[in-house]
Amino acid sequence: MTKVFVTGASGFIAKHILRELLAKGYDVRASVRSDKRKAEIEALFPDATLEFAYLDLNKDDGWAEAMAGCDVLMHTASPFPLGDPKDPMELIRPAVDGTNRAMNAAKAAGIKRVILTSSNAAIYKDASKPKEAPSDETNWTTANAPFVGAYEASKTLAENAAWDFVGANPEISLTTINPGAVFGPPMDKNYGTSLELIERMMKGADPMAPPMSMPSVDVRDVAVMHVAAIELDAAKGERFAATADTVPFAEMGQILNNWDSSMKAPTKIAPTWLLRVAGLFNAEAKQVVQSLGRNLAVSGKKAEATFGFTFIPVKDSVIASAEAIKGYQS
Repeated sequence: MTKVFVTGASGFIAKHILRELLAKGYDVRASVRSDKRKAEIEALFPDATLEFAYLDLNKDDGWAEAMAGCDVLMHTASPFPLGDPKDPMELIRPAVDGTNRAMNAAKAAGIKRVILTSSNAAIYKDASKPKEAPSDETNWTTANAPFVGAYEASKTLAENAAWDFVGANPEISLTTINPGAVFGPPMDKNYGTSLELIERMMKGADPMAPPMSMPSVDVRDVAVMHVAAIELDAAKGERFAATADTVPFAEMGQILNNWDSSMKAPTKIAPTWLLRVAGLFNAEAKQVVQSLGRNLAVSGKKAEATFGFTFIPVKDSVIASAEAIKGYQS
């Protein structure tokens, strides 16, 4: 039986990947950082036989031993904040170093198949293309460009590190899955940063929506792609944008308000000058300012054609997110 090693197994996406792996009959060894995270996963899969390893992206300890006996590495672990930190290396270093640790450990364990969770953020800010043009998998974010934030740079440099590694070790087949903003139903209340945007909109935390659109995808589709890629020859050596559609923030607000009239999600668009002023004082606003005037749309057509499925509509994902959040808050 094929054994899959999943890093960052307590993450929003990773929990869905675990469910998909177990449903398909794979043996799974999951890495977590603490007993608390292990207990979260055990509560979700009480009848499953799961193995666990304790690992830290920032430390070498235990990586090689943890992957021994595994056939596939699924590297999902990476820091993901809502706003950029003051020091970009707070995100870049663990993302890149963690990827290198995972890849080196996979090589030492004799693993020949790697699936890496990257991001649309590693695609949509390519300085070599017109800023109003959409992107696809042939585009790479220019990590050192002034309009690229720390998270976007971290995902780009980490994915680059993985491709460089397999370039030097061609016996390993790599596939990267590059999701947009990931929405959809969390498997428990510990959904972290991924759904904070929906939660903020539901609360009306921001009076106006930024004048931009976000490439988005449902977490269930992201999980299906990760697991299907294991045995799909056409996925080897390829990167896949996981993007259902690119939706304006104001439209997301309207989706929420139409779903529940008690919502106060923003539908009015903030003026650019106001965001630029806010960006001087607020990390989240600064992140928005870096994207103003740029088309962040990323095509998901390659993924649909290769994996033979149709992405769940963003509207359905947003509502599923809101339903779950509301249920956990009640």
